[in-house]
Amino acid sequence: MSENNRGRGGFSDRGGRGGSRGRGGSDRGFGNPRGGFDRSRGGGGDRRGGGGDRRGGGGDRRGGPRGGRGGSRGGSFRGGSKVSVEPHKFPGVFVGHSKTDTLLTLNMVPGKSVYNEKLITVDGPNGPIEYRDWNPYRSKIGSTLICGIRKFGIAPGASVLYLGAASGTTVSHVSDIVGPNGRVYAVEFSHRVGRELVNLAKSRPNIVPIIEDARHPQKYRMLVPMVDYMFADVAQPDQARIFVLNAEFFLKNNGGYMLCIKASCVDSKLDPQKIYEQQKQEIVDAGFACEEVSEIEEYHRGHACIIGIYRPTQ
Repeated sequence: MSENNRGRGGFSDRGGRGGSRGRGGSDRGFGNPRGGFDRSRGGGGDRRGGGGDRRGGGGDRRGGPRGGRGGSRGGSFRGGSKVSVEPHKFPGVFVGHSKTDTLLTLNMVPGKSVYNEKLITVDGPNGPIEYRDWNPYRSKIGSTLICGIRKFGIAPGASVLYLGAASGTTVSHVSDIVGPNGRVYAVEFSHRVGRELVNLAKSRPNIVPIIEDARHPQKYRMLVPMVDYMFADVAQPDQARIFVLNAEFFLKNNGGYMLCIKASCVDSKLDPQKIYEQQKQEIVDAGFACEEVSEIEEYHRGHACIIGIYRPTQ
């Protein structure tokens, strides 16, 4: 692999695996808004105070108040004396500093949470600003940001095709990032969780829910235009093939992508590293340029995300 980010930066020690990890001082941690997260700012410790509980949306987060999505890119807003918010190096993403450092997005629908995540309100120059806590244990994209990826193509105003949207947990944060001028075309096969996705779209007009099988993109080709970015979290043995097929229909040349690989779905007997390499080679052969591979084992066991550009022009 060209790059191997093993996902060791972030909030916590995942529920007591040997004490706090907040002493590493790596720039892959939270606190540095230009380089990800600073683990020296208290990113470690017990998950009850910052990492969240995987069993619920955002968990029991009694670690104190957190900051919100600030206004100007050049500074931060403070909510009282214990909370501040700074822009992340990627537009549309923010970092909250309190007792622990947290990933945030600006709430597109103020006052309403999606999966019981914590809402944080701070004072801005034109009144209160509300952010949503982005739980990396509930989101593959969120965990890659904490692990310190170098490029991220989801930005304000972008059009995004999201395969494997489920009920919309991560889709809602992508919706926050792209904002009212962007679009998220969210494809989900299951009708049961698809109902939740449709309900989410009722309050977020930049989400277009598509209840279809991602193996057959021709069925929704009239709903999706060419997009700037494509993300897939489709836990199937042929996940790379599904990804390539959709890219051929919808992803612009030079468009960005992130493919989440679940190793056990491809082959539970093979070493995950071999599977990541195989899947990477399959999409490279189809015209994708791989720029980095982010392993997110710290948050999602047996998962890695392949990141790059589709059909880059020379």
